[in-house]
Amino acid sequence: MQINLISDTVTVPSKGMLQHMLEAKVGDDVFKQDPSIISLEQKVASMFGKEKGMFFPSGTMSNQVAVGLNTNPGDQLICDAHTHIYHYEAGGAAANWGVSCHLIRGDKGRLRASQIESKINNKSFYHTPPTKLVCIENTCNRAGGTYYKFEDLVEIQALCQQYDLHLHLDGARIWNALVETNQKPKDYGKLFDTISVCFSKGLGAPVGSMLLFDERVYQKALRLRTRLGGNMRQSGYLAVCADYALDNHFYDLKNDHKKAKEIAFSIASCSFVNHVESPQTNIIIFSLNQRIDESKFVDWLMKKNILILSLGKGRLRIVTHRDYTDQQHDRFLSILKSFDIKGFSC
Repeated sequence: MQINLISDTVTVPSKGMLQHMLEAKVGDDVFKQDPSIISLEQKVASMFGKEKGMFFPSGTMSNQVAVGLNTNPGDQLICDAHTHIYHYEAGGAAANWGVSCHLIRGDKGRLRASQIESKINNKSFYHTPPTKLVCIENTCNRAGGTYYKFEDLVEIQALCQQYDLHLHLDGARIWNALVETNQKPKDYGKLFDTISVCFSKGLGAPVGSMLLFDERVYQKALRLRTRLGGNMRQSGYLAVCADYALDNHFYDLKNDHKKAKEIAFSIASCSFVNHVESPQTNIIIFSLNQRIDESKFVDWLMKKNILILSLGKGRLRIVTHRDYTDQQHDRFLSILKSFDIKGFSC
């Protein structure tokens, strides 16, 4: 029995989801003839109170189109130093749109309005790129699944209005934040110009993200998606998986959060662990005692059929998800307690 805790993207479709896929009504979405895509786009846009939604094959692509919608070549965006848009999108902001990133060290991936304001470039100073966009990631992956207090987002949105800046939400794991805080999707829709949400992480769909925005930028978004190769044909087979996940898997996220907290509590009591970030959602970040060789520890777990992820620089990551069963959970906690520090020193 393999226990894969590398990411919440490792899940496979449930039986109900597969049946939903078999019964999907599809057409050619390039010609806007796929009823399942149209239905999902309308459904998610309505959830967040936005006028339009557009289905994408990946969150990276939907984030990139958001950057393209909200900026011009030579502009600058502001984001936390941990954000996905900076770290994991292959330099797309610069390569695709000619946009530079101004990084801020926030509080575990979370920015404050005062921090952002101090980094906004003076429009009249022509030596610096115009600041045009603020990107927020909620929850923040690299920071350990942390989520924002909603009042902090309200302050950021007010600041963006004051300085005429666009505001984008990378909500790849916004579902985790929603289930943890009981905030409503439409609350977020009122704050952000563009919102990217992902269906293939905690919700368990095999593929797909969606970008939400106002009607006035729809044609530009369609052109940018086309430019990046994001148009698909009978993608309704994927859309119905996302639709099923929203209706049937959303509240299961609470169980993922519960297991993450139990893992963190267990790890914190282990002598070989130096520090554990207290998980807010489904991601646990921890570091080992300096005497322990990180690669040897990961290999030891792998031989026990347990997979976790090394983030480098001594940081390790565990992500709980819907395919991580109660039986696997008990076994993993038991194996952690059996670790013998002998033979694993650096």
